[in-house]
Amino acid sequence: MEIAYLVNQGLKRRTNQDFAATFKNTSGQTLAIVADGMGGHLAGDVASKMAVEELGANFSKTHFTQEESATRWFIQQLQEENERIYNKGQEEAKFFGMGTTVVAVIVFEEEFVMAHVGDSRGYLFRNNTLRQITTDHSLVQELVNEGEITQEMARKHPQKNVVTRSVGMPGTLEVDVLAMKYEPGDTLLMCSDGLTNMVLDEDILTVLQQEKSLEEKATTLVNMANENGGTDNITVMLVNFKEGGAHD
Repeated sequence: MEIAYLVNQGLKRRTNQDFAATFKNTSGQTLAIVADGMGGHLAGDVASKMAVEELGANFSKTHFTQEESATRWFIQQLQEENERIYNKGQEEAKFFGMGTTVVAVIVFEEEFVMAHVGDSRGYLFRNNTLRQITTDHSLVQELVNEGEITQEMARKHPQKNVVTRSVGMPGTLEVDVLAMKYEPGDTLLMCSDGLTNMVLDEDILTVLQQEKSLEEKATTLVNMANENGGTDNITVMLVNFKEGGAHD
């Protein structure tokens, strides 16, 4: 397995509220996380950094033997992190209302478990095709689901950045989790909406099909987002499954 990721401020934002990292646990399994913070001033930075670092620290102590245990862990950890971030926002005025999206994956020997909250996305690149495997928790996605607008209209909708779920909301957080077997040669793309709002899926696919290193592909995708306007922070995380298992 090979991982490359890149976090970029973009061209329009004064701060970078995206955060990403990878972690290993006691059995050598990998957790990769992308978070896109929201909230005024530095609050988004705080929320995304809290989510990534605290999940990573807790993951480093784990040892999973099966996919079901990772699923339960994701739900519990993200619900607890939701409460921590919400409470911090209540305790300090400068952090009021802060939150973050999260898309994260735990890799096993033959499969992966992915969790997500918000509109940061997970894609699977397999056999030269690209498929979004997460569903955005956003207002425009709900409108698409209800048949009120098309996916193309959603891309240009004035409220396309309104999320319906985030880590840091009051109450019990609903977490989407999926498990899937991977095949040698598969690549996972996890990204913030700073990429997908600027670069079409078909253009992302073209980059992933190229004979480049993962680092070069991540850089190319970030550069494309900036060339198309760079209106938001941009994070790209690529996880490639080679022959020989998850711990290569």
